[in-house]
Amino acid sequence: MRILIVSIFTLVWLVSCGPEKEYYMFTSFKEPADEGLYYLYSEDGLNWTRIEKVFLKPEIGKQKVMRDASMVHGPEGTYHMVWTTSWRGDLGFGYAHTKDLIHWSEQQLIPVMEFDTSTVNVWAPELFYDDVDDRFIIIWASTIPFKFEKGEEEEKNNHRMYFTTTRDFKTFTETKLFLDPGFSVIDAVIVKRSDEDYVLVLKDNTRPNRNMKVAFSDNPLGPWEDVSEPFTGFLTEGPTVVRLGEEYVIYYDEYRTKTYGAQKTTDFKSFQDITSEISVPEGHKHGTIFKAKESLVKGLSNELNK
Repeated sequence: MRILIVSIFTLVWLVSCGPEKEYYMFTSFKEPADEGLYYLYSEDGLNWTRIEKVFLKPEIGKQKVMRDASMVHGPEGTYHMVWTTSWRGDLGFGYAHTKDLIHWSEQQLIPVMEFDTSTVNVWAPELFYDDVDDRFIIIWASTIPFKFEKGEEEEKNNHRMYFTTTRDFKTFTETKLFLDPGFSVIDAVIVKRSDEDYVLVLKDNTRPNRNMKVAFSDNPLGPWEDVSEPFTGFLTEGPTVVRLGEEYVIYYDEYRTKTYGAQKTTDFKSFQDITSEISVPEGHKHGTIFKAKESLVKGLSNELNK
């Protein structure tokens, strides 16, 4: 009997000390993006609920907006976030970090394009943690007038993707060109499938297209090859990708209709529209999806009562 009681106690202890449940989290903002950071959360990665509170107000940049927030949970246990601070005029992006998604560090403007003051903008910075080389890669879209063939684009709307890397968000490598696919490109996100297999989801921002495509590489810094035909319709942007089992779901902003769309894929070559299977709160604007423990999500909900 004593052995049985001890065994039951041990089982209960093991269950209670098991891994904490995780939720999917979605960074979000509402137009005109001057309020700050909102969160959505989901148990299944398909049906989302907004936490109706601003958790970080924009304080930096010429226009002091907080758009396109991209967040990554680093290996040291810190959540790092970057965002667009202005439509035009800033030579960098915003950065701040947090442990609990509530209390934040001081906001900083990271001046990644100050080497060329003719730069028009710094849009939609995207964070990617490279676990192979233990570094953070940050990519974004900028326009430097008269630098690239513009096709149908105006000189101030002819974007290319740039990047920098950092290990500590204190020192950054020299800014370099990340992607020039021969057309104006914005809103790119890196997806890792294995150590030598990466996908880039990107927006072709040329006037006739303005839709989503993918490209492939064996390295998160490229070179990126085999740019696909579009897998979304006209006027779509702001992709983020979440893996659900063996499938990847690509969320994107259908900004003409002010709705959200989603495509499901296993290989990034064939896509299935699953927009009818997702639920996203009205007014949600694009961010990125990450995971957080249940205790943190409960802490965010508790903030509503304060």
